[in-house]
Amino acid sequence: MDSSSTRRRATRQKLYEAAVTLIAEQGFSATTVDEIAERAGVAKGTVYYNFKSKTELFEELLRHGVGLLTASLRTAADETAERDGTSVEALDAMIRAGLAFIDRYPAFTQLYVAELWRTNRAWQSTLLVVRQQAVAVVEKVLQEGIDGGELSREIDVPLTAAALVGMVLVAALDWQAFQPERSIDDVHSALSLLLHGRVGGGGPGQR
Repeated sequence: MDSSSTRRRATRQKLYEAAVTLIAEQGFSATTVDEIAERAGVAKGTVYYNFKSKTELFEELLRHGVGLLTASLRTAADETAERDGTSVEALDAMIRAGLAFIDRYPAFTQLYVAELWRTNRAWQSTLLVVRQQAVAVVEKVLQEGIDGGELSREIDVPLTAAALVGMVLVAALDWQAFQPERSIDDVHSALSLLLHGRVGGGGPGQR
């Protein structure tokens, strides 16, 4: 990657971070391009050089953030497969990866969850696409577990995958908002018990 591409990537990252913080604090409508530029430490023209509008910036922010989440989930699944782990172990690793992502990007996660409930946004179609990309990673692991005889064929793959992703998102936000004294290990352990009991069919030591 040449230096100009590296600089542009770094600038976009600054704009993403500025936008997500401001929008989480005061909402999309109340946040101006001037404020985003000021928070990012760049000129207003730099915002428009990288994005045609505030709406496009936010749409690309969603793509970027959910893309990072999807990549972290996929890495957790792949690393489990490389060491010949089970599908339930892969799902457990993905829960841990999801919690780590949310712990690192809490403002983005708050925005993402809030936007999932809105239906009148210009970026709704983009949001649905990137959401499905994240859920599809979980669906793949569930289906592999079913095909391999590890998981029950009665499992509804799309709904279960969505439920697992939703469980991690909501539990993590609750953790950060109302139980911040708990460690990520503690929260992961609690969700792991739910996973093994409901999907795996037994305790952490059973398959």
